[in-house]
Amino acid sequence: MKDHNFLDTVMEFEQQLESMQTQFEALKKFVALMMEEHQTLQMENHHLRTRLEEVLSQQPEQLPEIEVEKRDVLDVGEGYDNLARLYHEGYHVCNVHFGSSRKGEDCLFCLSFLNKQND
Repeated sequence: MKDHNFLDTVMEFEQQLESMQTQFEALKKFVALMMEEHQTLQMENHHLRTRLEEVLSQQPEQLPEIEVEKRDVLDVGEGYDNLARLYHEGYHVCNVHFGSSRKGEDCLFCLSFLNKQND
């Protein structure tokens, strides 16, 4: 009877090892994917920083007054676009629930705010 319990224990241990091996293989694949993504993001980040430095070095130090006003208008438009994008991604942009998930439902406060910004 002792031999039977011992054999069961060994078989159970073997199943646990196989399960752990499967989990380990999945983990290795996940780590490999994360390392690839990390490398890609590092390269993209480096490229974007280089491009930003190029753009900033080409800009004149002081823009004429008209250009500054035009840039301010563009900044507001860009902010509106960002808020509209956030709303369409499913987040509130109104002051009542800002940043919380809309859970697929439209929000009259958000829509009113976005329409006001659009006018």
